[in-house]
Amino acid sequence: MAVKTITIDLEAYDALARHKKPGQSFSQVIKEHFRRGKSVDAFRAVLRDTSLSERTLAAIDKTVRSRKRSPARAPAL
Repeated sequence: MAVKTITIDLEAYDALARHKKPGQSFSQVIKEHFRRGKSVDAFRAVLRDTSLSERTLAAIDKTVRSRKRSPARAPAL
């Protein structure tokens, strides 16, 4: 596996360290935070483990998918 060395200031290091779980690498913390779609996938997994009906889950999924197509977005800063 190829690696890159980066320089970060102490404030950034402290922020990463606060999110780091025992046994987790800093690379894993960064990937966990910045990986696109993971939070949606995790949310769907949690919903599947609940006692919600299939109809309710389908309605939630429909709403999430419709928002993805919506032109309303937060402004890029």
